[in-house]
Amino acid sequence: MTGTADLYDAHGARLQVGVPLFRDFGGAASFSGEIATVKVFEDNTLVRSMLETQGDGRILVVDGGGSLRCALVGDQIGALAVANGWSGLVINGCIRDSQQLAGLPIGIKALAACPAKSVKRGEGQSQISVRFADIVFVPGHHLWADADGIAVADSLLT
Repeated sequence: MTGTADLYDAHGARLQVGVPLFRDFGGAASFSGEIATVKVFEDNTLVRSMLETQGDGRILVVDGGGSLRCALVGDQIGALAVANGWSGLVINGCIRDSQQLAGLPIGIKALAACPAKSVKRGEGQSQISVRFADIVFVPGHHLWADADGIAVADSLLT
């Protein structure tokens, strides 16, 4: 994968670059793919249901409203994402089981770790545009992430 800094040098005007809010939690240092989205608040039911589908190398962008009160992804959901071929997760919220997630071959960026689990009410929306970290994440657009940050474009860049 081309690094986000190199992508910016070559295509800066076409990229949205996220403000540096996220920590790396997965075992993959860099990841890229087509965006899929869910918007939830302290309820990870839709996160799990989306990751139960075939990822085909996509990245699930989870707008958790920036809540730091509970985790939206833990080791079981992380393993499910790997098993179904997702390349990464970007979570505007928390994860848990950070040591186990670090051993999985998937990229995960989130705000923080929190041991509390989420509720299960089945509330939220999927496959809609969401905005956080100064980026509008649109299903079908492309995302690149590495140690330097997150970049998004409306089409695949080479």
